[in-house]
Amino acid sequence: MKPIYYFLLILTPIFIQCKTQTATTKEVYTYKIGDRYGTGKWYKGREIANVMGFQGMSWLERPEREREENTFKLLNNMDIEPNDVIADIGSGSGYHVFKMAPIARNGQVFAVDIQEEMLAVMREKIATNGMTNVSLIQGTENSTNLPENSIDKVLLVDVYHEFSFPVEMLASIKKALKPNGSIFLIEYRGEDLNVPIKKVHKMTEKQAIKEWEAAGFQFIENISNLPWQHCMVFQK
Repeated sequence: MKPIYYFLLILTPIFIQCKTQTATTKEVYTYKIGDRYGTGKWYKGREIANVMGFQGMSWLERPEREREENTFKLLNNMDIEPNDVIADIGSGSGYHVFKMAPIARNGQVFAVDIQEEMLAVMREKIATNGMTNVSLIQGTENSTNLPENSIDKVLLVDVYHEFSFPVEMLASIKKALKPNGSIFLIEYRGEDLNVPIKKVHKMTEKQAIKEWEAAGFQFIENISNLPWQHCMVFQK
């Protein structure tokens, strides 16, 4: 088996940073040469990673993923209720979406992704499985396009560190979250050198808290029961 970091080497970034920026953007983001797998765009001392394109879809669906990430335990951490409205932001090919939908059987799962190729794969899965409580939303680099005040639980699995506009995206998430809603931020542990992922594609707990608290979220806990990842919980 090839180590996971191998797959991150072969993925081509699919976004080019816009050269024209507003005054606000210039104030919150900085630009300098960094990691070869990064964008050269920095936020609060962290370099934003290149986006994993749809070319890596097979890695998202790899058979060993459950063993490496323990998705079953992650979903237990979320304590999903039958009526929950959940948003999986950066849902990719829907690996978590189609595991959560049967649990939130009377609720709704919004699968948000910016790549049409990912949405097309999920569209086919919805049709094949006859899912009625999964809705697809095409987001943008700076908006989830989710309905306001509509979401009970937000899941972000190994995607936040790739957001080209984290400030704008967190504002969009905050707007969509219900007052008592929760965020489940899943990121490979940047503190752990044994986690076989490129450094720019990992995050430390300290860095995540710094960025999310700046956006008006409160850190609740880090559920440390996953093999390689943080499971950090935030609320408004």
